[in-house]
Amino acid sequence: MTEVTREVFGHLPQKGGGGAVEKFLLKSDSVKVEIISLGCIITALETKGRDGNLSDIVLGFDRLEGYVNKHPYFGATIGRVANRIANGKFTVEGKEYQLALNNPPNSLHGGNKGFDKVLWTPEVLLNGIRFSRTSPDGEEGYPGELKVWVTYTLDGGELAINYRAQSSSTTPISLTNHAYFNLAGQGSHDIYNHMVSIEADSYLPVDDTLIPTGEVAAVQDTAFDLRKPVELGRHMQKFQLPGFDHNFCLEQSAARRYCARAHHPPSGRTMEVYTTQPGIQFYTGNFLDGSLEGKGGSVYPKHSAFCLETQNWPDAVNKPHFPSALLRPGEEYNHTTWLKFTAA
Repeated sequence: MTEVTREVFGHLPQKGGGGAVEKFLLKSDSVKVEIISLGCIITALETKGRDGNLSDIVLGFDRLEGYVNKHPYFGATIGRVANRIANGKFTVEGKEYQLALNNPPNSLHGGNKGFDKVLWTPEVLLNGIRFSRTSPDGEEGYPGELKVWVTYTLDGGELAINYRAQSSSTTPISLTNHAYFNLAGQGSHDIYNHMVSIEADSYLPVDDTLIPTGEVAAVQDTAFDLRKPVELGRHMQKFQLPGFDHNFCLEQSAARRYCARAHHPPSGRTMEVYTTQPGIQFYTGNFLDGSLEGKGGSVYPKHSAFCLETQNWPDAVNKPHFPSALLRPGEEYNHTTWLKFTAA
């Protein structure tokens, strides 16, 4: 049985339009999740370790100001298009569109004011919370009026995130959640002792601006072969890797399938990821630099968290041989990701 409660988390500055931001707590026997109506952001996620004690395993802030100020998308819903679009340009149905270059020379995570920075309308469900909003035609340069629903439901140790969208014009779309995890507990110094595996036979090599080159490369005999669990710190050292920020290509099917696992041996915490999406971006917090003060006064240095972002392949709108990122009028975008938490 999941308990759902709500409270006011804070108020947005009047300058940006104001509005009350609510926080929703979803609570089961083994997991507690807090989500706010700004950006559908997961602000806390507590799971049990082997000792039965709960720890908060996602990075974030104690107060609303942290999320209103610039931050690296902690816990946020990302849209219209997660990840990077090369040169912020794409062509749909013969018309070229130019987006903001908020990660020069590319557009990143929906632009200057993506889905992570807007207030959503909440609706409490029996075992979760549904957020909705309408993204106007032309918002951040994207075509079509887009109606979007993001639903979080908690069932025991499993958190499901469902994304649905409908558009009035053909538009690229790829929605994800950008939670930063550290299974030792947020504020722990690094993730080097985590064991990680990703069920992918291929990955996307990137150029020096982190845009996929277009090659779909086999992971076999490379640093990107994570089909068997690796200890992150040792693995990165062995291959002289500065970190991961790459899309892994998943089996393409509309059904729920297992795609990744992270395990923290000292605490016994494990997170398994299941999805209907065609890709998963594995990111090891390479751009964290310890400059932000997080929850409880924690600082978050490089490699102090990882993200497993289920999504379409980056820059798919410009790469015809990648899975299509286009949503057409009369169709529905509908994807779900499940995070399953256990301890052993």
